[in-house]
Amino acid sequence: MPVINYIEANGTKHQVDVASGENIMQGAVDNMIDSILAECGGACACATCHCYVDDAWNDKIPAAESAEKDLLEAVVEPKENSRLSCQIVVTDDMEGFTVHLPESQY
Repeated sequence: MPVINYIEANGTKHQVDVASGENIMQGAVDNMIDSILAECGGACACATCHCYVDDAWNDKIPAAESAEKDLLEAVVEPKENSRLSCQIVVTDDMEGFTVHLPESQY
């Protein structure tokens, strides 16, 4: 189980074991990280699991698909590394994967 790092807008860091096959959003929900709201439960329908993928990991995960890209157009403070955490599936080689959580969800 890789350790995933969630860094909240206020600097609080959470290190969480997330099972391979789960998504980054579910890891946050299961560990009560409040800065990922996940209102749609991971259906890629609301963008309340918006996160910023750390630059060191951006090129190591699959690119966003069209439905995710459409939702990302509506998030507060989008950046080039914006993603929906429900769409990032954890794999064994993601030990130390890091996401930063936007201030708008803090």
